[in-house]
Amino acid sequence: MPPKAEERSPHDLWAQLDPADADALTARGIVREFRRGHALCHERQLPDRVLVIRSGRVKITVSSAAGREVVLAFRGPGELVGELSALDDQPRSATVVALERVEALAIAHGDFRSYLADHPAASLALLRMLARRLRDADAKRLEFASASTLERVASRLLELCDRFGEAAGDHVEIDLPLSQEELAGWAGASLESAGRALQTMRGLGWIETRRRQVRVVDVNALRRAAA
Repeated sequence: MPPKAEERSPHDLWAQLDPADADALTARGIVREFRRGHALCHERQLPDRVLVIRSGRVKITVSSAAGREVVLAFRGPGELVGELSALDDQPRSATVVALERVEALAIAHGDFRSYLADHPAASLALLRMLARRLRDADAKRLEFASASTLERVASRLLELCDRFGEAAGDHVEIDLPLSQEELAGWAGASLESAGRALQTMRGLGWIETRRRQVRVVDVNALRRAAA
C-alpha cells in the first residue's frame, strides 16, 4: 500500500504513484547499484537513462569556471534524477554522485517518455515535482542575492534537518555524510566563510559538529537566523 497523502514526502516521486503506475514503471527499468563516490551520471554527458533512487543518497553538483564543485541539491529514496535530459534531449546539466551505496531503477529515455504518455497521473506527479524544484531554485537565488553566509548556512542546515534529520531527544542528528566543503558549495559560500559561520553557531550552542556529522541542538535558533 502506498503511504497516505498526508504522510508522503513532497520530494518522493515514487510515493506519489499509485501501485499500478509504480508497477508499470518498474517493469520498464533495470536495477543498478553504485558504490559510495561513484558517479551515476556526468555533467555534459549525452544522456540515455532516467534514474529513480530506491535506496541511498546522492549529491547533485556542477563545476564552476574555476573548477570548483558547487552542490545544487541532495536526493534520496523515491526521488528522480536525470529527468530533464529525458524531456528535452539535451546533455546532462549536472553530475550525480553516490554519497553512500545507492540502488536505483534505470529507465531508458524512450521508455520513460512512453510511460508518461500512458500514465497521466504519473505525468502530473512529475510536473508537481518539477514545479517544486523550480520554486526551490528561485528561493535559493533570492537567498544568494540577499542573505549573509550565516543565514544561508543556517537555511541549508534546516533543509538537511527536514530531509535527512533524525530526532534524538531535543536534538536533531543530520543523517548525511556531508563535508564542510560540500556544505559551503551548497550555501554558495567560500570554505572559509562557511567555516566561520559554523564556528559562530557552535559558539552560540546551536550546533555540534564532528567529521561529516552535524547535530542541531537549537532548531529554533537556526530558524530565526535563516528567516
